[in-house]
Amino acid sequence: MKTLKLMAIAIWAICCSVTAFAQQPPHIPIWDGNKVTLGLKKIATDIYAIVPSTVDTETARGIPQATTGGFIVGDKGVLLIEVMLNKRLYDQQLKLVRSVTDKPIIYAVNTSDHGDHCFSNYLLPSTTTIIQNEFARDNLAANYEGIKTFMVNLFGRGRGIEKSVYRAADIVIPKNSNLKIDMGGGKTVELLNVGTAQSPADLFVWMPTQKVFWAGNPFIAESPAIPWLFDGFFLEPAANLKKVYDFLPDDAIIIPGHGRITNKAGIKYTIDYVTELKKEVEAAVDKGLSLEETKALVKMKDFDKGYELFNWLHYGFNLPNAYKDISNNKKTN
Repeated sequence: MKTLKLMAIAIWAICCSVTAFAQQPPHIPIWDGNKVTLGLKKIATDIYAIVPSTVDTETARGIPQATTGGFIVGDKGVLLIEVMLNKRLYDQQLKLVRSVTDKPIIYAVNTSDHGDHCFSNYLLPSTTTIIQNEFARDNLAANYEGIKTFMVNLFGRGRGIEKSVYRAADIVIPKNSNLKIDMGGGKTVELLNVGTAQSPADLFVWMPTQKVFWAGNPFIAESPAIPWLFDGFFLEPAANLKKVYDFLPDDAIIIPGHGRITNKAGIKYTIDYVTELKKEVEAAVDKGLSLEETKALVKMKDFDKGYELFNWLHYGFNLPNAYKDISNNKKTN
């Protein structure tokens, strides 16, 4: 059964990679792992976000940003969120942690199986416990070299991606499950696997007492960014994005996967985009329009507000995946 599951994941990964390669972004690298500088933002006592130095000025201009992360300092050690794309960025991340504490990194959480969230796992101390969702663990085990090739195609050669070595997760969280970690000092961290919100590998990080939420790839950034639904799914992400959004309190502090720190209102743009896309594609499918006819009709200009990757994502992935899922759903109902 395990072998069959890994084979299915491998086939899925190949199909997604072929689709992604067929639709190249407007420029490669999307952001340059050899140039990004990471900075530290204190959220609360012993709670920090790690963000690219450009997020405050470039997010609103629609310029794609590098991976965000963070860490929580507890009584016994540090819980690290993300490990970054390459050694250069991991070293910056570690330096930021060490500017605050000398405590050991006892946990490292990968919120995705995309390489910018997990490719530096091999650089972590051997004593660090790595946590992923179950699908992420299985997909990385079955397709690590393929995922590296995928990331090179989007983020360029010579960015340290090729040097990454697979290291397996120590703890995995199954779909529709969560894990609570008591870091001590009133800091409880909840890791939530709600299912596919961008990809089947998603994992959210939530601190209920402090109301701090690491949103990962499902909520990329504020407007004008739109979601990256290029992993082949639409209806499940649409439902889960709304479920996560409704779960969050209005005063939550949100660290998006690739943007500046924001609040619940700041991520509503993602919900609005997905909701409108679903509505318009459903109408097109009900009229019997083809995919190409739907692309010509569903331009969603109200959401085309200057994000550099809008056309690549909307026409290359988000709309086609919505059309596929909605058409298939109509056939079975």
